[in-house]
Amino acid sequence: MWRAGSRATWPKETLGIKPHLLILNKMDLADLKEQQKIIQHLEGEGLKNVIFTNCIKDENIKQVIPKVTELVGSSYRYHRGENVEFCIMVIGVPNVGKSSLINSLRRQHLRKGKATRVGGEPGITRAVMSRIQVCERPLMFLLDTPGVLAPRIESVETGLKLALCGTVLDHLVGEETLADYLLYTLNRHQLFGYVQHYGLGEACDDVASVLKRVAVRLGKTQKVKVLTGTGNVNVIQPNYPAAARDFLRTFRSGLLGPVMLDRDILQSSPQADPCLALGPRDV
Repeated sequence: MWRAGSRATWPKETLGIKPHLLILNKMDLADLKEQQKIIQHLEGEGLKNVIFTNCIKDENIKQVIPKVTELVGSSYRYHRGENVEFCIMVIGVPNVGKSSLINSLRRQHLRKGKATRVGGEPGITRAVMSRIQVCERPLMFLLDTPGVLAPRIESVETGLKLALCGTVLDHLVGEETLADYLLYTLNRHQLFGYVQHYGLGEACDDVASVLKRVAVRLGKTQKVKVLTGTGNVNVIQPNYPAAARDFLRTFRSGLLGPVMLDRDILQSSPQADPCLALGPRDV
């Protein structure tokens, strides 16, 4: 659920005493060298039931239903009906793979295809859907829900991290602004995969210079009329927005390597909120 990232305490505060399982999806996009530290931090926040998943390849998906069954079964509040049937709500920030999780569970346990639409941008799921069966034994249904964000984001940097993970539409923040922050983050953590990917020769802190070289390499240029003393002249200029979009897409696809955006916070403060910004894709 986190490259995805929101505050570690948010699910617990929202769910209260209800049995809950925290799923950290897109594990293939995250640098999990600090996985044990993430788990320890979450345990310190009272979140002891955590599973890392990759819904694209169904990694660790088979752990989910047995764990859910165990959690519900150990809760005294859920033994009042005669019919043994589970109905679970899937909640999380936008574009972290809630629908992908449901589809993955159906593939694993029912051998059936997609039941919900998925996409690479927030807002695909727009309303709480009807119950979707994901398992026969035990009989289990899941409710897919639209992504939700905390009403107040604690800092500008946290907002940028969430935006890099695709939890809001890029144009609301600005593609070039996001590309600038992404470049800053990659250089800060000495993650220079972008240099090799785009054939830049060396790392660079100037986002305009990087985007210009990316645009030229990808052929993303545009003709612009410039008024001079002798009349209008057509000038070829780099298409910076297009280059920024490609930079973001490449990051979110994992082509720049695994990334954890909050590595420095996780290392510097045991109270920090790990925002598993997997470098990129879709609880």
